[in-house]
Amino acid sequence: MNPIVKGSLVAGILLVVSAGVVTGLRGGEAAGETPSAEASSRPRLTIAAASDLKFALDEFLKDFRTRNPEADIQVTYGSSGNFLAQISQGAPFDVFLSADVAYPRKLVEQGLVDGDVFLYGVGRLVVWVPRDSPLPVETRGLQAVSDPAARRIAIANPQHAPYGRAAEAALKSQGLFDSVKDRLVLGENIAQTAQFVQSGAADVGLIALALALAPAMKDAGRYVEVPLDAYPRMEQGGALLKKARDPALARRFRDTLHGEEGKALLRRYGFFMPGE
Repeated sequence: MNPIVKGSLVAGILLVVSAGVVTGLRGGEAAGETPSAEASSRPRLTIAAASDLKFALDEFLKDFRTRNPEADIQVTYGSSGNFLAQISQGAPFDVFLSADVAYPRKLVEQGLVDGDVFLYGVGRLVVWVPRDSPLPVETRGLQAVSDPAARRIAIANPQHAPYGRAAEAALKSQGLFDSVKDRLVLGENIAQTAQFVQSGAADVGLIALALALAPAMKDAGRYVEVPLDAYPRMEQGGALLKKARDPALARRFRDTLHGEEGKALLRRYGFFMPGE
């Protein structure tokens, strides 16, 4: 069996542990809940967001909801590649925030975007281990994955997750991929990948800095950044969709995220700003 496929199957089995970091990946109404007539008449914004934004965007939306109390705002977190496929097939999202700006640009080519694609940040990759792990990430960095104690190495699925492609590229650029490919465990997205290593289902993970800096992860583990020249620059971008139910509310969200407070929050979670 192909080792990557094998790792993916293991990741599928491990879905049961995804109640930690990925709890609340879906915002808004509970499954099966029917919105009231009052709720359905409110301005509504539905956001498809890359899962590395989970903690940063949740914090951002607390303030945005306070400033827009009349609005019903929902967010779903997942892999950018899966969102691209869903939106292309008519999924009713109003805003798409991708971990790879190439994906919203593909939606432009399909005629599904209102206005221009916008850049909101540049992602960064880290090697993360639980706090009590014997792996010496502080001194060995990415090379720590070659340690025998790294029996299971979590990365996001490179087929549809930008952070998975970045992790695979980093392992290859450092000459590590061939020696560790049999030990890879693939998460559906980068948040699930973080949960695998946080829960002990994997020994080490290559995850987003934005997740490593979140309180739930920061207090539970140790990390070191992967050198920026080890993987392609991760420009993250978004788009407002033509089918947005409230274009004015969607534009207000984009402009607030692009404002100084939004930029400051994203920087706190480890994102570079475009042009930096």
